[in-house]
Amino acid sequence: MKKSLKLFLLIFAVTTATCFSQQKSNLEFLKSKEEKKKDLPFSDAVRVDNTLYLAGQIGMDHSVRKLVPGGIKAETTQALNNIKSVLEANNSDLSHVVKCTVILSDIKNFGAMNEIYKAFFKGNFPARTTFAADLVAGASIEIECIAVVK
Repeated sequence: MKKSLKLFLLIFAVTTATCFSQQKSNLEFLKSKEEKKKDLPFSDAVRVDNTLYLAGQIGMDHSVRKLVPGGIKAETTQALNNIKSVLEANNSDLSHVVKCTVILSDIKNFGAMNEIYKAFFKGNFPARTTFAADLVAGASIEIECIAVVK
């Protein structure tokens, strides 16, 4: 290898290492404010600088710790209201969501879920991935989001 290329690679490596060592992220694990969720092995959200990574939410009414009755539309509404609450508790809101992952227990519920989803996200829609899988607690839907802080 030529001497000039070796020197360039050394300078590049030192410069890159210096830049990355000076960029320290603020990292904060945000536990639930709900007493019944405080001992669960996950955070409601994790904040890295001005980005919030939310844990998945199912259509559970947390006041009674049960899925809401009424099927996919009711569960989608509740899941999105749960997300809204976590966002608001952490200085954000639905208009600052940039990415959602939607997991359905049955992909045939896509249209019904989408109907409710569109009512919560107005104008600019977040990027989204949707797929089907088995879910905890017999849920029909789980939604997780990434958002920025206001």
